[in-house]
Amino acid sequence: MKRINILFALFCILVLSSCESFLDKKPTNSGESSSMIKTEADAQLALNGIMEKMISSSYLGRNMFLYADAKGGDLTIESQGRGSDNLYTYGHSPESGSYSGFWTQGYNIIMQLNNLISNIEALKEAGTEEDFDDALGQAYTYRGMIYFDLVRLYGEPYNENKSAYGVPDVTEMLDAMAQEGRASVEQNYATIVSDLTKGESLLGKSKNNGFINYYGNKALQARVYLQMEDYSKSLAAAEAAIAGPYKLYAPDEWVASWTTEYGTESIFELHINDDNNLAGSSLGAYYCAQADYGSSLGYFMASDYFMERLGEDPNDVRWGVMKDDLTQDTRGVQDERLGCCYKYLGSVDKKGDNSDQNAGACNIKVIRLSEMYLIAAECEFRLNNKADACDYLNAIRKRAISLDPATEATISLDMILDEKSKELYGEGHRFWDMIRCNKSIEYNDEFPGITPVDRAKIIDRTFNQTILPIFQSELNSNKTLENQQNPGY
Repeated sequence: MKRINILFALFCILVLSSCESFLDKKPTNSGESSSMIKTEADAQLALNGIMEKMISSSYLGRNMFLYADAKGGDLTIESQGRGSDNLYTYGHSPESGSYSGFWTQGYNIIMQLNNLISNIEALKEAGTEEDFDDALGQAYTYRGMIYFDLVRLYGEPYNENKSAYGVPDVTEMLDAMAQEGRASVEQNYATIVSDLTKGESLLGKSKNNGFINYYGNKALQARVYLQMEDYSKSLAAAEAAIAGPYKLYAPDEWVASWTTEYGTESIFELHINDDNNLAGSSLGAYYCAQADYGSSLGYFMASDYFMERLGEDPNDVRWGVMKDDLTQDTRGVQDERLGCCYKYLGSVDKKGDNSDQNAGACNIKVIRLSEMYLIAAECEFRLNNKADACDYLNAIRKRAISLDPATEATISLDMILDEKSKELYGEGHRFWDMIRCNKSIEYNDEFPGITPVDRAKIIDRTFNQTILPIFQSELNSNKTLENQQNPGY
């Protein structure tokens, strides 16, 4: 595995610094502690530590969301030269701007999951009386989720070239000197489906705040099968998630829902509090107005194209999480525009959520019920069940209270994708949908401080930098990868 020798050594000696208040349990995930798992409580402690790693700004704490919104055309920047602007301008190379944290953080967590799975399976084989089913189901599900994210970041789209390189497929503990090469995209997806299928049968159906449950697993399956263009399976998985103990917010409830942790739409939500919050490195800080978090932030804001999309209805309730920021147009004239997203600060007044009034400590909603409705709408549409597609789409479209409902005569794939953009803005989806559907992406480069040199104003998935490079230090440490770099880097 790329960098496996280095990461394995780190894994065997690392005890994460952690917060005692994280779900009221101290996370433990060093190699020594994980190998000493004997009870269900031990497994839960290991899972707590794994969840802490997911919250990293290199992964679900920020960059996984920021990546898809900045590259998908929903976000723009006013000027270059501050944190993470190369996600928008595509300033990536093996030596710099590679976003290696996706790789290192992902495989660090995968190794911990492999260790946890190995220990639990050994205990089950030995006839333990402890009930490890839920912990094992979570571990398989998280591993499938991380591999899904990694193969999208580093591999060609599934529906473009399944035989292209994906990422190293490592599902067991390796020797410290192992040098794994890249599996194919198709092999990665087979592992992902296998892991999610194993996890599904082990997980409970009760809400499990801060962790994944059966319905979260089915929601991930809906995402994966949609990417694979298996619309029947994606629809079935989405409908299974919709049938769970969740409920869509009414239009007049939607804005306030962001001030609430573990609300009725939240299928999988990461717990953030005063101790483990990312503060100025958080999504909330990166998406809000500059005046609210200091001069180095207030950087990413809604593109004109997104605001035109949302502006189809000036009364759309989703304007309620948007706030003004100052921009400068090509004439040097300052302008106020409703371009800043406050989902991750709880509200435009930065109220936080119910767990904490610290605005930097809002939970991260990884999977929401509304996404499942929109996946179901697309699947029904592609299966030529337009009436059912309209039902699913209109359940979300009613948040644009002045727009006419979709009908069998008016519904289209673009209408569904646009609604998904409006509903899930800032939640990390647009780029994956545009690439999956082989759509062109146009960037809002009209501000005078933006001069991208690594991409054109309009790209599609033929542009090589729609996937990340393998970073140079990884190539240096794993000779198996020397001839497996992504094309164009």
